[in-house]
Amino acid sequence: MPDTDTTTFILIAVILAALGIATLVAFLLGRNDSIAVDAAVVKRFRAKLRVWWTMVAIFVIGSLIHWIGLVVLFSMVSFWALREFISMTPTRRGDHRTLFWIFFIFTPLQYILIGLGDEYYPFYSIMIPVYASLFIPARAAIAGDAKRFLERCAKIQAGLLVCVYSLSHAPALLDLQLVRTGGEPWTGSNVNLLMFFVLIAQLSLTLERVWSKLAGRHVIAPDINASRTWEGVLGAMMSTGVIAALLRWATPFFWWEALLMGVIVTAMASMGTLTMSAIKRDRGVTDTGTLVQGHAGILDQIDNICFAAPIFYHVTRFFFT
Repeated sequence: MPDTDTTTFILIAVILAALGIATLVAFLLGRNDSIAVDAAVVKRFRAKLRVWWTMVAIFVIGSLIHWIGLVVLFSMVSFWALREFISMTPTRRGDHRTLFWIFFIFTPLQYILIGLGDEYYPFYSIMIPVYASLFIPARAAIAGDAKRFLERCAKIQAGLLVCVYSLSHAPALLDLQLVRTGGEPWTGSNVNLLMFFVLIAQLSLTLERVWSKLAGRHVIAPDINASRTWEGVLGAMMSTGVIAALLRWATPFFWWEALLMGVIVTAMASMGTLTMSAIKRDRGVTDTGTLVQGHAGILDQIDNICFAAPIFYHVTRFFFT
């Protein structure tokens, strides 16, 4: 597993500087009543900044305590996100033993396999989608409760797939033996690549909202989320791609490869956010929890990362290892 290097701290400094400037802008907007800015928009922006400061602080602490800190960090995030996902719908007594297995057996086991390194890829890549997916309905059937059986099993399987399996591909980036296009070994830290991925995934969501506000005309799915537009997604893909290209120095990618990665991550992140909006609309909830006071739950903050992580991981693994 790779350690952090000088480039990692430079990247952290860039992120902290950007957050500092954004926080200053939010502070000035909140104090200046003469500027024609929607107060609700400023409030949401400041709440989002608090979430980002929290995430960056946790991420930095995880980086400083070596790679195992990041793996443990993501396992804890997965556990909490899965809890929020399952809590959105009531469970029956017959599900309790099954839930014990997914929370305390399959979730830790997935991250143990991730922590053991890339040589265990054949195990952690199929453990949940194959073995856990077969175990869940079998264990639920043993409980003898047939009411809404298929719905209950599908919910548990979906939660485990999105919150644990998909998200676990982010820390799995840490043990890839990376090369640049052409076969030259990359000498940077894989922590940089993980931070690069998380950063552009989070930026894509904010940029999508900005573009939807500025140029949005065609709503993607009005009955699911009336604020997400095709123009917002396309604008976010372009702007996130440019930012990713500017951050190529922290990755094994050339500028055009980083740009394409930014486009791919943005597309998947948008799908993840829209999918979670559909799930929440179906369950009649507005957010999934309260990790940070005054803002939505942790699953609302990482749904874009969950959907983008396995795609980013496999594209990187196929072309850059």
